Amino acid sequence: MRGEFLLEIGIEEIPASYIKPALRSLSEIFSRFLENSLISHGPIETFATPRRLIMTILDVAPASDSRTIEKTGPPVTSAYDHSGAPTKAAEGFARSQGVSVNELLKIQTPKGEVVGIVRRQPGRPTIEILSEAIPEILEKIYFPKTMKWMDLDVRFVRPIHWIVAMLDGLVAPFKFGNISSGSRSFGHRFLSPESFEVKCFSDLRNTLADQAIEIDFEKRLAMIRNQVRKMAETENLTPFEDEALLEEISFLVESPYPIMGTFSDDFLELPASILTTCMKKHQRYFCLQDRGGRITNRFIAVNNTPVRDEDVSRKGHQRVLKARLEDARFYFREDRKKPLFSRLDALKGVVFHSKLGTAFEKVERFTTIAMALGDLWAPENKDVIERASLLCKCDLETGIVYEFPELQGIIGSYYARMDGESDEVATAIREHYLPTRAGDDLPSGAVGALLSVADRLDTICGCFGVGLIPSGAADPYALRRHALSIIQILISHQWKADLSWLVGQSVGLIEPKISRPLPDIESDILEFFKTRFVNFHSGKGFSLDLVEAVVRADFSDVVDARLRLEALSEWERRQDFEPILVAFKRVMNILKGQKVEELISELLQDPSELVLNEALKSVESRCEAALGKGNYFEVLETMTELRDPIDTFFDSVLVMAEDPEIRQNRLALLKRISKLFTRVADFSFIGSTAKAL
Repeated sequence: MRGEFLLEIGIEEIPASYIKPALRSLSEIFSRFLENSLISHGPIETFATPRRLIMTILDVAPASDSRTIEKTGPPVTSAYDHSGAPTKAAEGFARSQGVSVNELLKIQTPKGEVVGIVRRQPGRPTIEILSEAIPEILEKIYFPKTMKWMDLDVRFVRPIHWIVAMLDGLVAPFKFGNISSGSRSFGHRFLSPESFEVKCFSDLRNTLADQAIEIDFEKRLAMIRNQVRKMAETENLTPFEDEALLEEISFLVESPYPIMGTFSDDFLELPASILTTCMKKHQRYFCLQDRGGRITNRFIAVNNTPVRDEDVSRKGHQRVLKARLEDARFYFREDRKKPLFSRLDALKGVVFHSKLGTAFEKVERFTTIAMALGDLWAPENKDVIERASLLCKCDLETGIVYEFPELQGIIGSYYARMDGESDEVATAIREHYLPTRAGDDLPSGAVGALLSVADRLDTICGCFGVGLIPSGAADPYALRRHALSIIQILISHQWKADLSWLVGQSVGLIEPKISRPLPDIESDILEFFKTRFVNFHSGKGFSLDLVEAVVRADFSDVVDARLRLEALSEWERRQDFEPILVAFKRVMNILKGQKVEELISELLQDPSELVLNEALKSVESRCEAALGKGNYFEVLETMTELRDPIDTFFDSVLVMAEDPEIRQNRLALLKRISKLFTRVADFSFIGSTAKAL
C-alpha cells in the first residue's frame, strides 16, 4: 500500500531570504534521490515558517523497484585464450564480483564484446532507504551560509531542535548531529512551546493551525496583506504596495499580529524615500499613505505574538523608529549645509578600486565616455549629460548614503532638485543606477540611460583591464549584470553603435592602469558581451541555434543583432523553412575550408549557373535597399527566391569540377551568395546541437 512521507525540520529562526531557496533545493534533491533510488511517488509539496521546513510526498511506494545491474569486465579476446580457457584477466574480474568464472557472460557493447555479469537486485523497503539517506540529504540543502554548533560534525543553516520523519505513520529512524528523528513536533515558541504527537501531515497542519500557525507561505502572505489593509482602512489610509516586504515579513513570523503606530509630524520634512527606507529596511514596517498618495506619520508593524497591552507594544515600536528617524534627520540637515556639486572634489578620497583609482577618476572617465555617446545619441542634451555625469556620484559623500547605501542615486536626485538643478539632471542621477537587479525598470530618460551605459562600460573595461574577470559563479563586481544592462538599454532605446568602438573608447581611458595587452582586453570584453547577449535571448524564448547563428555572422552592433534575430525567428515560422534552410546550408557548408577567388562571369557556362547568377544579381540589389532600412525580414524573404536556382545549380553541375578554373568560378558564385546570407546569420549553424542545450 502506498503511503505519505512527512519531513519536518524544526530549527532556530532562519533568515527570511534563505527560506524559499532552501525549500526549492529540498524538493529538487529529494526528487532526484527518489528517482535514482527507483522509489515511485506522487506530488512533492513544501511549506515553511521561520522555525520549520516541511515537506510532504504523497503516494510513496513501500519499497523501491527491483533493478537489473550489469557489470562489464575485460574484452572477450583478453578474457579467454585461443583454446577458450579463461585467462587471469577473466579470473580476476570474476573474483572481484564474487562469482565463478563459469558464471561470466559475453556481452555486446559499442566497444566490442566483453565479459560481464548480470544481477537482479531486489527492491528494498523505502523506510530503510530513507533512514540511510536523509542525513546526507539534509547537509545538501542549499543555504547561502551554514554553521556548526556544539561539537557536532554536521552543518546546517541554524541549530536543529527536532526532526519529524514519518512514512505512512511509521518513524523513519536516523540521527542528524545530536537530534534523532521522531514523531513529535513543537508549536509556537511563545504561545504553545510544548511538544505534540504527529500522525501525518494533515495532523501536523491542523494542530499548528489551532495555534494560529499557517505553514503555507502564500496563505500566510495573503493573511498579512489583508490584515494590514484592513487596519490601514480604519484610518482611511492605504499601505505602500511592497511585495518584497510582504514576503520578508511572512518569513519572519509564524503567527502575524499587526499593530499601528505613529511618529512625530516633524519628521515629514524628510524625503519620503528616507522615511520609507527607515521603516522598511531597518524595522520591516509598512508605510502608510493618504488617499492622495502622500506619506503619513503612521506605520504598521507585524508582531509574531499577540500582546497583552497594545499600547506598550506600540510605544516600543515608536521608540525604536524615532531613534532611526532622528539619526536620518541629523544626516539630512548636515547634508543640506552645502550643495551636492561641492562634494565632487571629495570623491578624490574615495577609492573605487586599488588598481583603478578613485571614484573621482572613475567619474572623469565615464564623463568622457558619456560625452562621446552624447554626440551619437543625444547631441541636443550635451550640457545635461555633462552636468549629470559630474553630479551622479556626489551623493556617495553624503551622510544619508553613508547611513543608507541603498539610497544612492535617489538621494542625489532629491538633493539636486533642492539645489535648483533641472528635472532632466535630477532624473538622470537617479536613473543611471537602473536596472539594479534582474527584472528591474530600465532608465526611461535618454540621459539617465546614456550615463548608465557609460558608467557600466567603464566598470567592465576597468575590471577586465586589470584582470578582475568573472570566473564560474564568482562575479564580485557584477560585471555580468552590467553587460546585460547595457545590452538591454541599447535595445530599449534603439541606440545603434559599433560595440568594438565603444569598448575601445573606454579601454583607452584606463590604458595607464591596465596590466594586460590591449588587444586581449578588447577581445575578451567583446566575447563577454556576446555571451551575455546569447544567454539573455535564449532565456527569453529565442531558439539558441538562431541566436548563435546571428552573433556568429556579426556582433558589432547589439541593436542590429536583435533586429536580425527577430526577423530570423519570424522567418523560421514559414512552412517551407526546412527545405529553404537545406539549400542555404549547402551553400555555406561547401565553402568551408575553401580559398575562393573573384567570380569571372565569362566562365559561367551551364544554364543553371547563368540562371543562378542573374537571380543573385536581382536579389542582391533588392536586399541592399532593405538592408539600408534594417528590414531584415524583407531581406530574408527576398533571399528565399534563391532556393530554386540553388537547388537546380547543385542538381545540374558538379561544383568541385576537375577543371580548376571552373571549380574556382563556381565556388566564387557560391561565395557571393554566402556573403549575402551572412549579412543576416550563419545559416550553417541553424539546427545545430546548440538547440538542445
